[in-house]
Amino acid sequence: QVQLVESGGGLVQAGGSLRLSCAASGRTFSSYTMGWFRQAPGKDREFVAAIGSSGGSTYYADSVKGRFTISRDNAKNTVYLQMNSLKPEDTAVYYCAAGSPFIRIRVSSDFDAWGQGTQVTVSS
Repeated sequence: QVQLVESGGGLVQAGGSLRLSCAASGRTFSSYTMGWFRQAPGKDREFVAAIGSSGGSTYYADSVKGRFTISRDNAKNTVYLQMNSLKPEDTAVYYCAAGSPFIRIRVSSDFDAWGQGTQVTVSS
């Protein structure tokens, strides 16, 4: 099973940018649908973005559309989340997830593997 390690979180002022990375182990990374989810204190984990195995299809939550960009580099076994125009409500722990090609990309329970999460804090 693939193992995932996120990095790139931190503290940023509102309006700033961060780029999260998720490094995957294993030789089958290119076959996985990859997703980013986030969980704020006291709230359920929510879908942020997802990308198909080839990188040709991307999906976003309405709350981040136009501000966040998901991408992947299959040669480096890495998926990225570029976050621009950050808002205080984007503050959360961000998780990377991997799933099979035909999952429901907005449903966290459909994903098979998860990283440990990285904290993103946006100050006002």
